[in-house]
Amino acid sequence: MDYVNLGRSGLRVSRLCLGCMTYGVPDRGKHPWTLDEAASRPLLRKALNLGINFLDTANAYSDGTSEEIVGRALKDFARRDEIVLATKVYMPMGPGPNQGGLSRKAIMQAIDASLARLGTDYVDLYQIHRWDYRTPIEETLEALHDVVKAGKARYIGASSMFAWQFAKALHTSELNGWTRFISMQNHLNLLNREEEREMLPLCADRGIGVIPWSPLARGRLTRDWAAGSERERTDDFGRSLYGQVESSDRQVVEAVARVAERRGVPRAQVALAWLAQKAEVTAPIVGASRPEHLDDALAALSLQLSDEERAELEAPYVPHPVVGFQ
Repeated sequence: MDYVNLGRSGLRVSRLCLGCMTYGVPDRGKHPWTLDEAASRPLLRKALNLGINFLDTANAYSDGTSEEIVGRALKDFARRDEIVLATKVYMPMGPGPNQGGLSRKAIMQAIDASLARLGTDYVDLYQIHRWDYRTPIEETLEALHDVVKAGKARYIGASSMFAWQFAKALHTSELNGWTRFISMQNHLNLLNREEEREMLPLCADRGIGVIPWSPLARGRLTRDWAAGSERERTDDFGRSLYGQVESSDRQVVEAVARVAERRGVPRAQVALAWLAQKAEVTAPIVGASRPEHLDDALAALSLQLSDEERAELEAPYVPHPVVGFQ
């Protein structure tokens, strides 16, 4: 496993980030396809054994049980100071008016609750899950700065939003001398490349690490066009991302299949290799519900696609609607 700096920070992370939304009590939250603790622990242990030191979860995943499962596994399988542990805040955690969002009150109570579930004194990367249209960005950034100064987080990051919003946040933190975002967790894969227009150039210019989510388009890049999965049938959010199918999407999936067949590798390796080799990308966030998912992800880092192969994969793409954060 190779390790690189996350953006211009000194934080060293593995070239793969383990996405932990897969791990959580199935009947807690909106993800019936998640794995319970007994099924999750072997996968978390395997990821650590492969050298993945970067794990990403969120307070809202399976109603907080993802954080609990990850926290207990790390206590049993890893040294805390060797792990880069990331979680997120924004999604509502209850019915009350202050149970979500990015107000000072919401952030301060959310970080303490996440630390309790994770069983740790600090997280390495505390990320805002989405942009909060109801809270001034100044309030959010100052609260995050205070979280860092209190020692409850080492760095802060952001997730899917418009590039102008991210630019505003970076500028505001610099004007006030507040802790600056070091990472952007955004939606990027062969079926949705809209982030190439503005967000990726912005991140490259400002020294922001890019850690894309859904690198395999919820598995759609790994199987035949007509094939489905249990997760696809029960994943409401996934349908919102890929429910409006473009005529070119099938051609992209078929191009992945052709390149994979010629190379003699699984399609997941080709799709991940395309993403990992983008200059702006630090570490794709990979989910793993089976051991071979981790093996494919690791192998993808060594699969060097030619310029001709990349062109073949990219050629069918047409512009898509912005999805995932509006």
